Order: sequence, then C-alpha cells, then structure tokens
Amino acid sequence: MNHAHTPFTPTDSGSHSHAINPGEPGAHSHALAASSDHTHSINPVGSGEHAHTVAASLEATTAPSAPNTITLDVPIKRGTTHIAEIILRKPNAGELRGLSLQRLHQADTDELLKLLPRITSPSLTPPECAQLDPADLSEAGGIIISFLLKKSLRDAVLQSA
Repeated sequence: MNHAHTPFTPTDSGSHSHAINPGEPGAHSHALAASSDHTHSINPVGSGEHAHTVAASLEATTAPSAPNTITLDVPIKRGTTHIAEIILRKPNAGELRGLSLQRLHQADTDELLKLLPRITSPSLTPPECAQLDPADLSEAGGIIISFLLKKSLRDAVLQSA
C-alpha cells in the first residue's frame, strides 16, 4: 500500500512518501528531514493503520537562525507565553517617517524604541520594546544600523570584522 503525508516536524519542512507492504507486518525507519528519524509501526492485520513516532531533536530540524534574528537574553512575557526570539525586518522608507536617520545611526534608544514595533516579528508593542534587556536592545541597534548601510558598504564592514 502506498501513501504520502506531511511529516510532523517543528519546522514543517515538507512531505515525504513511502511504500508499505501489508503482507509483511513490522516496522521501518527512514530519514524525514535533516538528520531526524521517523518510524512507523504497521498494524499486522494489514489494514494499513500505523502509528508514527518522530524522534528528532529541535536542533536537528530547525534551520540556522537568520542573520536578523535575535535570541533574547531576557524573554518578553506576553500573557502566559514567553517570546524568546525576535526577527527584525529591514524597514522601508515609509516606516522611517518621523525618525532621525542620524539618531538611528547612533543607535539612539528613543529612535530604536520607535522603530522596533514597526519591524519586529512577532510584532512587539511599544511597552514590550521598552522592557527589552539593554543587551538585546543593543543587538537590535546593531542590526538596524546595518539595515541603513548600502549593501556594498555593509558587506565590506562585515568582511573586515
């Protein structure tokens, strides 16, 4: 019996297919994503029913962090959840309205706190941004400054670092 399905992975990385021979009950394993393992136990009656077990570490199935991702030293509390990681998106000119580019280049706290709610994912509120740990705000400032540089200059700065 052939079947295809979407695997359960923390990153939901796609789908796979395989063949099960109902005449040979048993179990098999195969690679699911990256280096994770996925096993099936096949119902010996041959009904095609089977159970799935995914044995994978989160590190093995998650892609490396994007360069604009900040793992927060101090997670942000939002109700009963904690935000441990934020992604900064490069702002467009309209999202910079009312802000001073000079003050952003200087990583001015007030300017950073005005811009962050506009470019964070998940979207942070101004009070949440104001509660960021200074080290996390400083890292965000560095990323924001890199957004303001021309690509050629940014690449040259990164190569010399």
